Amino acid sequence: MGRILAIDFGAKRTGIAVTDELQIIASGLTTVNTKELLAFLKAYISKEDVELFVVGEPKQLNNQASESEELILPFLKKLEAEIPSIPIKRVDERFTSKMAFQTMIDSGLSKKQRRNKALVDEISATIILQSYLASN
Repeated sequence: MGRILAIDFGAKRTGIAVTDELQIIASGLTTVNTKELLAFLKAYISKEDVELFVVGEPKQLNNQASESEELILPFLKKLEAEIPSIPIKRVDERFTSKMAFQTMIDSGLSKKQRRNKALVDEISATIILQSYLASN
């Protein structure tokens, strides 16, 4: 079994999370500059067996796509074209940033540490991945 890799796509930074090889545990991997995302993913899959990409799907409260979806769709087309062997699933990512921030508070991180937006993105990707694992 290969890993599942989750992507919390952002205009500047993208959070990445990954499962273990048995697809039981979701862990934050890193946050990368969005401009370097495809190169990072290609390098990662050259070293690790990844069988699925899970990409957050930002929605508004009324269930319609949020404005940031317009940034994600071109990325998804590039991802499909450049890495066609790995399927892509979408997962509703509403409230993941708030949940990530609350996780940081609950784990006792200082205010300074909670301002680390890269960490918020990585935790958000982990929450997206956990959500996907729980639904399957």
